[in-house]
Amino acid sequence: MAEGGTKTSFDIATVGGLVVGFALVIAAIVFGGSPGAFIDIPSVLIVIGGTASITAVSFALGEFLGSGKILMRTIFHKSRNPGDAALQILQLAEIARKGGVLSLQGHLDSLQSEEYLWKGLSLVVDGTPSEEVEAIMRKDMNATIGRHQKGANILRKAGDVAPAMGLIGTLIGLVQMLGNLDDPSSIGPSMAVALLTTFYGAVLANMVFMPLAGKLERNSNDEELLNSVYMVGAVSIGRQENPRRLEMLINSILPPSKRVSYFD
Repeated sequence: MAEGGTKTSFDIATVGGLVVGFALVIAAIVFGGSPGAFIDIPSVLIVIGGTASITAVSFALGEFLGSGKILMRTIFHKSRNPGDAALQILQLAEIARKGGVLSLQGHLDSLQSEEYLWKGLSLVVDGTPSEEVEAIMRKDMNATIGRHQKGANILRKAGDVAPAMGLIGTLIGLVQMLGNLDDPSSIGPSMAVALLTTFYGAVLANMVFMPLAGKLERNSNDEELLNSVYMVGAVSIGRQENPRRLEMLINSILPPSKRVSYFD
């Protein structure tokens, strides 16, 4: 049996990118000589509080409250090389070809870390018709894709709202500034504070929400590819097809760089 399985890994690219990006912005502020000018509590409240509130309006409460878990999925996500998964499937198919589908019973315990594959092969071993196995696995995969897409939608919505809240904060600041035109010395500081909300909104949208939404969609696509390999394998094993044909089917859905050559 091919070794390894789905592992929860720490995405250093996501964390490193965020850290470096914010470090560069902070460095530019500090080297400009007036870091205190970029701190304004009312502006922070308008942008962060307003973004959270308006984003919550667009989704169910449970979906919004679960956004914290969504963010964690972009940093800690389950991953596996689909080529390794394909080799594992082909080995299982060869075992089933030689010893029958029931011979996979003794291998199910070793597949606990691959929940999706374990479920599919358990159905096959239990004698579930291959058409029903495919329908169940496809339904599960589509449900997972839907959850991930909903998470990405929350992040993208927050990315759309944050700049708008920044603009609203800027307009509030400008109105307050125009109300104090009789004091010319307050115009400059008031204008700076007014622009801070736009700055906060742009930073949150373009450095946090939109990149994380893109990463979540990428992780979802990777998981969809992996689950497709598992589904094709489980259905083929259930139909007791030739493993060589299964290899061709799997390679047809894998990208060229991940294709396998098990029987050559």
